Formats: sequence, structure tokens, C-alpha cells
Amino acid sequence: MTQEKELELKDLLNILKDIYQNQMPFNRLLNIRVEKITPEEVRVRIDMREELIGNFIRKSLHGGVISSILDLTGGLIASAEMIKRMQGISMDEIGASLAKIGTIDLRIDYLRAGRGRYFTASGNILRTGNKVAVIRMEFHNDENLLIAAGTGTYLVG
Repeated sequence: MTQEKELELKDLLNILKDIYQNQMPFNRLLNIRVEKITPEEVRVRIDMREELIGNFIRKSLHGGVISSILDLTGGLIASAEMIKRMQGISMDEIGASLAKIGTIDLRIDYLRAGRGRYFTASGNILRTGNKVAVIRMEFHNDENLLIAAGTGTYLVG
């Protein structure tokens, strides 16, 4: 679908939010909520549910869920930064570029057991170029305790 009218950055970021929150089946399964999205910062929330428990004795969040949330957070901010640089081009071109974004490398440091009623992940860009973006992510619980931190490298061009 070609867009005749140029969309503003805010509109493009809302489209990106919808894609990550509602259009990606795995993200829907996790029931993520994008609370904030700018080219400089994103924040994603996930509520604790029994289906996400990894250690049934400690009732803590599965490490794979933590890793997934940090990875999608990194991909989201890399996408937001890419969209900022692509203002003024068609939705078809933006869609084609978004389809190429992918994780090259992901490192997660698990610092505490994933216990809490809900969790938030945030990310910010360390460096971005024409082909690659490096993102730093953090994962906190509802008491703002740092549960895990990560660094991701994403293909963006």
C-alpha cells in the first residue's frame, strides 16, 4: 500500500508500536505492552503469569522470556531509530526495510531471579550506522530491581 501523504514521525512510531504489540504473534503470546516509543528510548511491559514461570519452586520468570523481551526491546528501538532516518519515504519502502531488521548478536546477563508482579524492559542506542545498530537493554521488576541487562547488535540496513 503506497502512502501518498507523508506520515509524521509520531504516526510512524505508532504504526511500529502496533506492529510489535499486536501484529507479531509471539509478542501477542507474551502479551507485551509498548509503554513508550521514541527514537531515543523505548519501554515495554509484561505482566507475570503462571504460563511464564521457569522455576516452579521459586515461581520466577523463565530466562527465555527475559531474553525474548530484551531482544524485542532492542529490535524495537533499532526500528524506531531506522524509521526516524527514513522520514519522507513511502510506507512500502519503510515496510521493506523493517522486514530486513534482525538480531545479529545478543548477550544477556541475568542478575536476579525474575520475581515480580510485572516487568519493564527499556533500551537505548549505544551506536547506530547504516547497516548495524548496537543497543543496551535493561529488565526491571515492579520494585525497580534490575533483573537482567543485555546488549544486542541488530542489522538495520
